[in-house]
Amino acid sequence: MQTNQRPKQGGIQILPVPGIPLVQAGDDVAALVVEAAEAAGIRLRTGDILVVAQKIVSKAEGRLVRLTQVEPGAEAVRLAEETGKDARVVQAVLDDSAAVIRAREGVLIVEQNSGWVCAHAGLDHSNVAPEEEETVALLPADADASAGKIRSGIGKRTGAAVAVLISDSHGRPWRMGTVGVCIGCSGLPAVWDQRGLTDLYGYELRASEECIADELCAAASLVMGQSGEGRPAAIIRGYGPPDVPNTSARAIQRPAEKDLFR
Repeated sequence: MQTNQRPKQGGIQILPVPGIPLVQAGDDVAALVVEAAEAAGIRLRTGDILVVAQKIVSKAEGRLVRLTQVEPGAEAVRLAEETGKDARVVQAVLDDSAAVIRAREGVLIVEQNSGWVCAHAGLDHSNVAPEEEETVALLPADADASAGKIRSGIGKRTGAAVAVLISDSHGRPWRMGTVGVCIGCSGLPAVWDQRGLTDLYGYELRASEECIADELCAAASLVMGQSGEGRPAAIIRGYGPPDVPNTSARAIQRPAEKDLFR
């Protein structure tokens, strides 16, 4: 039985990091964030949580596909006809996926190679390159490792012990609209298992597991934006995580045997 209760929380601040330049393959995301934050008069502190948009991580890591270089296979052509999508895009999705979960007109849901069940394996055209280049971005190959690398880089440059979350925008099966969710986590418990804790009346919780990482990414996305805002990073200040072991973002993924809808 756990004995730790939720830390006492005051208010939190969410500070967008302005001025991050357009990211190119090979760029150091940690350095870009630190430089932009300091230019804006923001100094990263121990205890801060840095939320970084997946797109700039993917671009820095060269996770880009030029559609002019993609040759669709038979399965991609079949799914393209079923969904009404570009067969080259479908092929790029299949190349980064472990399984197709659902396909219908306008929709292709897959299990991406890192385990995320999402539309189009997270592949995205927006904020990648000029439209005429027909370039799309894939999710990072290992977003937890990417978060760890950024966290280490920030520590070396500032001396601050921060947590780093990599955020992406995902839809939900039973709700309209996209929400910022965590696909990479370093320095925080992604999910807080509260089973064994008690409520106000002493009732022992039996099923409560709070996805801290998703809640933080969703909050940060309110100031980062999801279109042309040009704010791919934000700092959350003042949140005190529970005193439980840190985990990777993969702790969020529901095992297939517990998925009642797949």
